[in-house]
Amino acid sequence: MDHTNLGRTGLEVSVIGIGTEHMRGQPRESVVSTLRAAVERGVNYFDIIYAMPEYLQHMGEGFHGLRDRVLLTAHLGSTDKDGQYNKTRAVKRCESSFLDVLRGLGTDHVDVLFLHNFNALKDWDRSERGGYLDLAARLRDEGKARFVGISGHYHAIMETAIESGRVDLIMLPVNLFNHAMPGRGELLDLCLRSNIGVVAMKPLGGGKLLNQRGSLRVPKYQTSGEAFQVRIGREVTPAQCLSYVLAQRGVSLALAGLKNEDELAAALYMLEASEAERDFSGLLAEFGRYVDGECTYCNHCLPCPEAIDIGQVNRLLDLAGSGLTPGLQASYQALPARASACTECGACTKRCPFAVDVVSRMQQAKALFERAA
Repeated sequence: MDHTNLGRTGLEVSVIGIGTEHMRGQPRESVVSTLRAAVERGVNYFDIIYAMPEYLQHMGEGFHGLRDRVLLTAHLGSTDKDGQYNKTRAVKRCESSFLDVLRGLGTDHVDVLFLHNFNALKDWDRSERGGYLDLAARLRDEGKARFVGISGHYHAIMETAIESGRVDLIMLPVNLFNHAMPGRGELLDLCLRSNIGVVAMKPLGGGKLLNQRGSLRVPKYQTSGEAFQVRIGREVTPAQCLSYVLAQRGVSLALAGLKNEDELAAALYMLEASEAERDFSGLLAEFGRYVDGECTYCNHCLPCPEAIDIGQVNRLLDLAGSGLTPGLQASYQALPARASACTECGACTKRCPFAVDVVSRMQQAKALFERAA
């Protein structure tokens, strides 16, 4: 495993880090074995995004006895509401939830505390006035966090955070989908000049870049103009995706979201892949236009008043694009709340950082899966 410096933090991080989001809901034995296998392979950076009790219990067990070998993050404002992910800027709730994370992980500090999921300048302004940003600084000063970062999807808020002097690193999507995204290069250059570390999340585009159908339709609402078809002449591999991300200037590490040891092995294969297997140059022409992201199943749209797991519904709907199988139908039927429970309140659409028409997607899922039931 190669390691690199994470900007002005001075932290030496593995070039591949692990996002643990998709480990939520996985069996305890699988989570623990995956985390420990990653550490044994040299991974030392792990992103802890949720504050949910069972998830934290599994994380804490996985890292037990390994704290001196790993760098752990937490997200200030990622909380639990009735068993669902919920984002908040309420200072008391943020602090209480963060302390729950520390207890769950069995540690007295995290290495990076992220200002969680900022996608609008007005959110930054409100957080500054409401004491949220001061809370992050206080937790750092108290030794409960070594450094403060910010996570989000849009460049303007990242630039504002960097210029404020309040953050030491940023985390944002960097992948083939946004290869031609206007302003991305300028933001990465700003990070280099400011010695700000860059953590690249969603290097596989939420798994969509591994689509093996040969093409991916990008609808109009996900672009700045017309709909178009991305045609991929060959299979895209994790090794190519991760190699692409790590080749971008200023990027310190690629955060691979995964849920089990098989996916860990697929991500870490990049380290031993041949130059030809890592070569992504033939793919760049396919991604010459910026796409404002399909659903990447991040669930930043939650909480849903009807407790729909929107990310999972969208994932199953996309997988069914290649054909509705009995397995996909069974997975949908097993959901605690189905798409038909959607009341079209629109709260999810407002929260979505990728401008996905969630209500329309729920209608499509209802028509496909519930008609077939």
